[in-house]
Amino acid sequence: MSHTPHELHEEFPEFSARIHELKTGDAHFGKLFDAYHDVNRSVHRAETDVEPTDDTNLEEMRKQRMVLKDEIYALLKAE
Repeated sequence: MSHTPHELHEEFPEFSARIHELKTGDAHFGKLFDAYHDVNRSVHRAETDVEPTDDTNLEEMRKQRMVLKDEIYALLKAE
């Protein structure tokens, strides 16, 4: 499979060290991180027709990805 866009380290390059720190040290962040990557890869597979889906499902997956990304960003900004 080709490069998957919207990976967290590309979306938030300024937080790469913080992502690693939280991913390994915070269970809640780790679950959010894993959930984000699962849905992001599902969106990518649907968009590239590797695993086609209907438009409604694709839209719901994109919304879920956005909600997870927003929550992850809030945790990254918190000290």
